[in-house]
Amino acid sequence: MRRGLPPCLRCFGSRGAPALAVLVVAGAVIAAPPAQAREYDLLIRGGRVIDPANGRDGVFDLAVSHERIASVGVDINPARADAVVDAAGLVVVPGLVDIHTHVFFGTTDGTYLHNSYQAVAPDSFAPRSCTTTVVDAGSSGWRDFALFKAQTIAHSKTRVLAFLNIVGGGMRGGRAEQDLRDMDAARTAAAARAHSDEIVGVKVAHYAGPAWDPVLRAVEAARASGGRVMVDFGRHVPELSLRELLLTHLRPGDIFTHVYADIPGRTPVVDTSGRVRSYVLEAERRGIVFDLGHGGGSFVFDQAVPALAQGFLPGSISTDMHLQSLNGAMGDMVNVVSKLLNLGMSLPDLIRRSTAAPAAIVGRPELGTLGEGAAADIAVLRLETGRYGYVDTRGARIDGDRRLECALTVRAGRVLWDRDGLSARPTLQR
Repeated sequence: MRRGLPPCLRCFGSRGAPALAVLVVAGAVIAAPPAQAREYDLLIRGGRVIDPANGRDGVFDLAVSHERIASVGVDINPARADAVVDAAGLVVVPGLVDIHTHVFFGTTDGTYLHNSYQAVAPDSFAPRSCTTTVVDAGSSGWRDFALFKAQTIAHSKTRVLAFLNIVGGGMRGGRAEQDLRDMDAARTAAAARAHSDEIVGVKVAHYAGPAWDPVLRAVEAARASGGRVMVDFGRHVPELSLRELLLTHLRPGDIFTHVYADIPGRTPVVDTSGRVRSYVLEAERRGIVFDLGHGGGSFVFDQAVPALAQGFLPGSISTDMHLQSLNGAMGDMVNVVSKLLNLGMSLPDLIRRSTAAPAAIVGRPELGTLGEGAAADIAVLRLETGRYGYVDTRGARIDGDRRLECALTVRAGRVLWDRDGLSARPTLQR
């Protein structure tokens, strides 16, 4: 018959893992050390690691400990990790960084992307698209950023940053976004400084008047607060000069979004002969960032295909995520990257322009990297081959033979999305 422990031996500690074993021998108390803890929380083994920020593209193991990248190497012992993911045949990259989204989700009737049904809650789309950081592009202004922060940022597992709208009331739509009286550079700059952990710059969008005031005030506010300007340009009556915007008003590092759009009231970057305009290329050389910003109406193959063929590539890849674009041709970040992959861009370049590049553009170079010590924001992608169709925002289609799928998303060391149970404990098969 099995006997219990002798009364001289007692174990004290948390359930399942004693913190201290005490042995009483001849009146002496001897403390035995606890069992050896595993060194890593998570180990991702044998995937193709593409980490442009650190110049890596090869098969490596990636170890995570205490929410950080602990080690990148070859043949890291899996016995050192609590959980192990077999990533053989998969692509392991930094968590994707989407710098144009609208995530001020709420239930206010009659507003556009401000605390509205048309915005999308970050955790409802980002983890399943291998995206760990999103930047809201001006849905809120200085009047209500505190509400956005409390309501959305504080409750999201996805990291949420923001451009503050130059309109104090944010992206309410209609007349509210035409009111020059509510475009206050000083108050916008003060709010940006007060919330510098989250706010990365100032956004101009949807103004349709003939004045440069919104752009000038946004630049003033961004200069005073140390951020970038992102401009959604177009639909001006009369039309404002794209050349003047790019070469006179915007500064190096500022962002022109919806680069491959062709919309009323804005000169497209590719002219009627199929050439990228010379002053657009000059602006690129000046350091103006051309952001993709796919959206629900801002990406057409007639612009993208000739631009890419001439080497005019997006400085950053972004979705312009909102309810319409989510359920339209855009889909999500992984679908946008897949679209560009089938238009001829290389996978390593696409990863750079959706991780390290956008992180640097918004002044957060510590993101978009798998370097040791960095936050453990990791995306595991499956590159599939087959027959696929990709659509632009006018309904034109191209056929492709490759598609990326998000298999696993890790944010600060925590698994947020695991489509195939890669990180789950194996069980017996029938």
